[in-house]
This record gives sequence, C-alpha cells and structure tokens, in this order.
Amino acid sequence: MRSPRIYVTQPLQLGLPLELSGSQANHLGRVLRVKKGETVTLFNGEGGQWQATVEQTDRRSVRVLPHTHNNDDRESGLQIILGQVLSRGERMDYAIQKSVETGVSRIVPLFSQRCEVHLNQERLQKRLQHWQSLIISTCEQCGRNRIPDICVPTVLGEWLDHCQADRKYVLHPPPPSSERQPSASMAMAQESCPASVALLIGPEGGFDCQELQQSQKAGFDPLALGPRVLRTETAPVAAISILQYLWGDWR
Repeated sequence: MRSPRIYVTQPLQLGLPLELSGSQANHLGRVLRVKKGETVTLFNGEGGQWQATVEQTDRRSVRVLPHTHNNDDRESGLQIILGQVLSRGERMDYAIQKSVETGVSRIVPLFSQRCEVHLNQERLQKRLQHWQSLIISTCEQCGRNRIPDICVPTVLGEWLDHCQADRKYVLHPPPPSSERQPSASMAMAQESCPASVALLIGPEGGFDCQELQQSQKAGFDPLALGPRVLRTETAPVAAISILQYLWGDWR
C-alpha cells in the first residue's frame, strides 16, 4: 500500500523531527489512523519528496521524522499556462483539478464579457483559498512535488496584454463540417517543440467576436479540438492532454 502523501510548508531536513498539526494531523491521525512506526511521504513544493516515520500521534498533532529523500522530478518539461474564464462552483473546481493532474504549470482565472461569475473582494479571497487547497490536495493525490501557481482573477484584456509563451492558442468551437481543416493534433505535431504554451479557454457561452479578435491580435491562434463542442471544464483537460502528448512528458 502506498504511504500517504502530505504537503507541508515547513523546511524538510534529514533527521529533523517535524510536528504536524491542524488539517494535516487530522487527516493522518483521524481519517487515515496512522500509527507509530508507519511511513508517510512529505513534500514542500521545493522538489522531491521525503519518506518519514511516524514517531507519535495524539488528538491534535502527529510527529514525524524524515529519513530518506527522493529527488523525484515529476514536472513536465513543457510549461503550460492556462487562462480559464471563471465558471460556477464545481465546473471551475473540475477544470482546476484535472488541469493540475495533467500537468499545468500556472492557472489564471479570467473575467470575460459572458462570464456568469461575479465576486466581491471577500468572496474572491475565499475562492482563491479554496482553489489553493484544491491544487495542494490534487498534487498530494497525483504525485506532483511542486505546486502549480494560481493567480488572482483578472480581466481577459489585461492578461492578453501580458501573457508570454512560445505558442498561444485560444480554444474556439469548430467550423461547419464543410469548412473543417485537418485535426489540430496533426497540424500541431508538424511544429517544432516549444518550451511554453498558453491556452485560453472561454466561458459556457464562448467568447464574443471582439474578444476573439483581441486574443488573435495578442498572438493567440484559434484552435478547435475535433468536430464537437467541449464544455468549459472539459476543454482544458483535452487540450493539455494533447499538448503533453505532442510536446510534453506523455510521449
């Protein structure tokens, strides 16, 4: 059985005991019911992971002793930046979670004309905290040892003006069948391997004409993934998977 993986913010050092409290201790002690002598895996986002032995558990804390460091780098050589227009509740959570699993490097939540989500400052901070927790728990599950960035939500136009990447794509519904071009993956496979790619995903209603023109002016090429229209939470998963297969670590 694989040992539990826990993200910690403290420095990790060989032979230096670490006291876990709060949600970490609750997860290990009350949910997983780890016992003295068992092994857990720790990582702090600086690369690699540590094997640690549980030395003591009680109702409020768990003390562990790191003893083995594994410099396992599971990050893709392809940096993927995702500009995702905000969607409601579970849809946005799904897009973030699956993007982290498939290897995104940075996530930028965006506001667009047809975005249905409106957040005041208090709700915005709560959503950011929620997304950060979701990203960390996803990294614990999927084995990533570095935490992808989640940025403060920004207006689409501001992000377009500052986004830097070797390749830029805006996902756009496919044209009528009579006008279809060869599949995106076939066309992209003929291009040289970039170091970074920026993906722009719109809301449920899509981008309006002005936003599409603005994105193309900023260097984003329109990209349709097959003959079907994907939902806003499905599109990043499909697109990132293609990118990882063509230029990342799924080859």
